[in-house]
Amino acid sequence: MSIKHPMVTIVESQKSGVAKGIYSACTASDYVIEAVLERALIDDEYVLIEATANQVNQFGGYTGMMPKDYVEFVNCIAEKVNFPKDKIILGGDHLGPLTWVNENETEAMEKSKVLLREYVLAGFTKIHIDTSMKVADDAKDEPLDTGVIAERGAILCAVAEEAYKELLKTNPEAVPPVYVVGSEVPIPGGAQEEEEEGIQVTKVEDFESTVDTFKAAYERHGLNSAWERVIAVVVQPGVEFGDESVDEYDKKAAKELISSLNKYNGLVFEGHSTDYQTKYKLKDMVEDGIAILKVGPALTFALREGLFALNNIENELFKYNADVELSHFIDVLDMAMVKNPSNWKKHYHGSSEAIKYARKYSYSDRCRYYLPGEDVRTAVDKMVSNLKEVKIPLTLVHQFMPIQYNKIRIGLLENEPEALIKDWVVNCIDDYVFACTPEKSNSRLAV
Repeated sequence: MSIKHPMVTIVESQKSGVAKGIYSACTASDYVIEAVLERALIDDEYVLIEATANQVNQFGGYTGMMPKDYVEFVNCIAEKVNFPKDKIILGGDHLGPLTWVNENETEAMEKSKVLLREYVLAGFTKIHIDTSMKVADDAKDEPLDTGVIAERGAILCAVAEEAYKELLKTNPEAVPPVYVVGSEVPIPGGAQEEEEEGIQVTKVEDFESTVDTFKAAYERHGLNSAWERVIAVVVQPGVEFGDESVDEYDKKAAKELISSLNKYNGLVFEGHSTDYQTKYKLKDMVEDGIAILKVGPALTFALREGLFALNNIENELFKYNADVELSHFIDVLDMAMVKNPSNWKKHYHGSSEAIKYARKYSYSDRCRYYLPGEDVRTAVDKMVSNLKEVKIPLTLVHQFMPIQYNKIRIGLLENEPEALIKDWVVNCIDDYVFACTPEKSNSRLAV
């Protein structure tokens, strides 16, 4: 008898009328993952941590990590903070031809098969199969047919299922993977252009067609057992963000889509790009059956804010002290982005001044691609080291990190640089904890 995946319990709760959800931290930042794990320790909850196909793949992705490396990376952080590994759910996001859209179907799908296999063998158990993007030999002037998307998805699911059978030979207690299908969202990381007409909610007929077409494709490939483990469909419930804008969730606009979910006993919705929604909007989403809330840029946006605040404290403390070498973190980060614009140039537009502003403060937060870089990481380490040498004056904490100041004063937080950095991320995490935890629904008036 196979072990029930913890994500299935969330679906069961939703279907029984309990507005339980889970947020998915899509990140490769050690500070963010540490904050996620430490926050979950407080409530003794599962955590869902995901890597995207362009972040982590068999060629290393932009992080330089293959799937097994990412698992080791997360597990090392878990050991550091004494978080139980059996409460970590690892997910793979947008697994499919995303990274190889410039190749023909044969080549892109072969690489996608290797990708799926390596994710499952490495221990990822929440798998979002995404074949919605066109590859080089698809027709350029017409939409990609849902049947083609589903067929490719079923082919990749079959690979994942075979990989799971292989995994069982070395790990008989391996949890069977659960699957998410569909992709009514822009490429990972947020919209590249501001939407003039606003975000369009997925049409009911499109959602139902996706479910029916995928189910038929899975059955055609003998994947009936795998289909029973499809727990969610990605839809566009009307949320997105750009450089300076956030499309907020509107219950009325999503009403028809939400109602259509009642037809499917084993499915919930997965919402992507939920970053920067208020905690009340996030709560509305979970209550409406959007039980999996994906968040990525907002977490590293918060990390960047915390690092900037700490850099300002460092400058105020040491700018007149010739014996202390300053980190110049903010300048080092921007210099790294200017030297290698490939990770932001498609996202930031306008004058040179506007682009310079966006590099620092855009909701799209392309800073996350540069934080692991050697020069940037060295600057962070230098800043942390400088501030560890002194007792940070509470007056400066109050000036630049007022929420953390209050936590220090009432004994909830150490006045220590790394604790301050992580707690700024916790500010964001707390909104998702509020939204996903039914017991907290009566505290909606809390700030």
